[in-house]
Amino acid sequence: MAKKTVTMTEYTDDLDGGKADGTITFSFNGTNYEIDLSKSNARAFEKALKPYVDAARKVRATRGRGRSGSRGSGPKADLTAVRDWARENGYTVSERGRLAASVLEAYEAAQ
Repeated sequence: MAKKTVTMTEYTDDLDGGKADGTITFSFNGTNYEIDLSKSNARAFEKALKPYVDAARKVRATRGRGRSGSRGSGPKADLTAVRDWARENGYTVSERGRLAASVLEAYEAAQ
C-alpha cells in the first residue's frame, strides 16, 4: 500500500491572531522586516503606507557580500582618513586597496 505524507504550513496573522494569507516584507530605517497578515490587514497596511511610498524615491539595490557581521549600510568612512589614523595608531596599511575589517572597526570605535 502506498503512503503519502502531506505537510501543511498555516500562517497566523501577526496583528490579530487570525489566519494569515501571506507574508509582507518591508524595510524601514535600514532594517528589514517581515509580517504575516490576512488580506484585510495587508490592504490596511498598504493603504497606510501608500502616501509615503507615492512620495518616496526608489533606491537601487546594492550588491552585498552576504556575510553576517558586515559593516552594513552606515556612512562610509573616508579611507584616506582611516589610513592616516591607522598609521598614527600602529597599524600597517597599504596606500591602496581594501582595508582590513579589524582596522575599520578600530577606526570606527575610536571615533
